[in-house]
Amino acid sequence: MTRCSPARKLVSAGARLTEQWTPPTRRRVYAIRDRLREIYGTPMARPHGDPIAELILTVLSQSTNDRNRDIAYFSLRERYPTWQQVRDAPVDELEETIRRGGISKIKSARIKDILTALAPSGEPSLDHLRQLSVADAQDYLCDLPGVGRKTAACVLLFSFGMRDVPVDTHVSRVGTRLGLFRQKAPFLEMHDQMLALTPRGQELEFHLNLLRHGRRTCHSQRPACGACALARMCPRVGVE
Repeated sequence: MTRCSPARKLVSAGARLTEQWTPPTRRRVYAIRDRLREIYGTPMARPHGDPIAELILTVLSQSTNDRNRDIAYFSLRERYPTWQQVRDAPVDELEETIRRGGISKIKSARIKDILTALAPSGEPSLDHLRQLSVADAQDYLCDLPGVGRKTAACVLLFSFGMRDVPVDTHVSRVGTRLGLFRQKAPFLEMHDQMLALTPRGQELEFHLNLLRHGRRTCHSQRPACGACALARMCPRVGVE
């Protein structure tokens, strides 16, 4: 008898889940949260209150690793101490400054466009967002050039502690495999679903612990299902 490889089991399980998916119960969400908490602890961090820094950092994080993102960001701030100076700098200088972060031609133009949209003159600011509802703040940020829901969520959660949850590639992959999201759901739908299912006040914890699990265990190509502490809760491995 031919036995399926783990990868083939994942594919066939995914096909079944596409047809069978229903939103997870609160009990299931809490069980996943608790298991992640056992593995990774309960991360806590005060909102840092610098939304433009978070916005630009998130732009720089696209298609690169954290180390190169941070090098690009600190190079940018060292060369241009104010956001007004960043906005007014020649785009080729910006591109050179953030080159270590990857796709610098695209990112430099996007950063200039964002800062110009915030303030064509004077010092750009996003401090007014703290006075808005989450929905209005999301709409404002997503109207900026090249800003989507994930970037907006990073700004609102990490800068102000507002109730939003970023869904990056790790969170989307782990969440989909655990049945938190519908198979092949678009990112906008996943953001709405993630926000709806996350226990209030635990947005940071749930985001970071799902992200950590995606980086350390639930990899894209070769998930370590045999060593996964969530295996018994995961419909993808056919245990539950």
